Amino acid sequence: MSANFSCYGETTIETPNVDALAKGGVQFNHAYVTAPVCSTCRSAFITGMYQTTIGAHHHRSGRGTEKIHLPANVTMVPKLFQDAGYHTSITGWPINGRLGKTDYNFEWDKSIYHSADWSDRKPGQPFFAQIQTQGGKLRGKDTKGWNKVAQSARSRFGHSTPIDSVVLPPYYPNHPDILRDWAAYLDSVRMTDAMVGEVVATLEEQGVRDNTLILFMTDHGISHGRGKQFLYDEGLHVPLVINGPGIKPGTVRDDLVEHIDITALSLAAAGIAIPEPMQARNILAADNQPRNAVFAARDRCDETVDHIRSVRTDRFKYIRNFLPNRPYLQPCAYKDAKAILIALRECHEAGTLDEHQSLLFQDKRPKEELYDLVSDPHELHNLANDPDHQSMLVQMRGKLNQWMEETNDQGRTPEPEAQYESDMKVYLDTLRRRATPEHLQTVESNIRWMREQAAKGN
Repeated sequence: MSANFSCYGETTIETPNVDALAKGGVQFNHAYVTAPVCSTCRSAFITGMYQTTIGAHHHRSGRGTEKIHLPANVTMVPKLFQDAGYHTSITGWPINGRLGKTDYNFEWDKSIYHSADWSDRKPGQPFFAQIQTQGGKLRGKDTKGWNKVAQSARSRFGHSTPIDSVVLPPYYPNHPDILRDWAAYLDSVRMTDAMVGEVVATLEEQGVRDNTLILFMTDHGISHGRGKQFLYDEGLHVPLVINGPGIKPGTVRDDLVEHIDITALSLAAAGIAIPEPMQARNILAADNQPRNAVFAARDRCDETVDHIRSVRTDRFKYIRNFLPNRPYLQPCAYKDAKAILIALRECHEAGTLDEHQSLLFQDKRPKEELYDLVSDPHELHNLANDPDHQSMLVQMRGKLNQWMEETNDQGRTPEPEAQYESDMKVYLDTLRRRATPEHLQTVESNIRWMREQAAKGN
């Protein structure tokens, strides 16, 4: 989910628990993920490294016979905590005894987590715990999911979010399904906020709240047309709130930070040395030098091949599309099955979308996109060809080139065919066990389309 919390300016709903953490701690207004999809994002924050540096940039890769291994000088953060004597855990909420979502794109040893519950630790042992909630996925993908989360909200809070209270971003039409989905999304935010309150209450009951550093963030923005899987702020901008010992209450920071930075600050807070190769920064350090730019990458997501990079400063966003001959909305079974994407396509075919709502339906993409985020926060007006912004275009282009070179962006070369085939076999085998024949056929068709585009050099 995106930063749709009261403390971040959301007015349609109330989020008292996250707001309380922000009021008693520090709220980062400009936190961005380095990847707009879960497995690549998680692979980055669990190592403190850009996913492009460690070869984990393709979504759910390394699952088949072609394995991905971390560089020898990269250690997963839970292992560093274990070596320092911490109990490590990862769980969903409520705790059910099973390990929570990991979804890392490389080979890893499950022993880095002692259990699914920090309560399993030895008396007095410090703990490093990750709690994974469903977030925006609580709303599902269609009417069934919307009704379910609305009922949960009514049971918990006495009412669900009224559809007529929803105000969509200007790049989405006021289609009934899109409005209903957004209302369900806001209810999923409320439910997530309630879960945060439960976690804090549990820490208080156990008597460890006062000496526990709490970090709240999401692993990418809302799953929507221009959100998840794309490098617009809807997909990259996330909430980041930190509360606990040593944090000055009521602090609000507007400097740029990346989600991988949570690894370095967590290690530092525990008195654990930050490994020299780690690209994360301890943004809570007294001598921290604020970033002047943040970077992000989108590569293959499931069967859908893509290659996009971006750099964002406090004012400008530059996006490079390495596959400009492909449409924005390439075939993608995961997204195409969502009612909101079906609604968008219906509106496009009916000719009812305005120029901004039609941006995703271009048959080809510009090679470069440049946005002035002060005058154009929704990233609607591409300035890459504007004569008045050519110097900025060159500057931002240079920043991205330098980052890709210095961080050894492994996406500069296409994914090996053997890797793609290996991961697609696992994907298809899973669908044969779980999916409908229609969904399986869609994915198989999409894979053929991807191969055809690659053969054409697109």
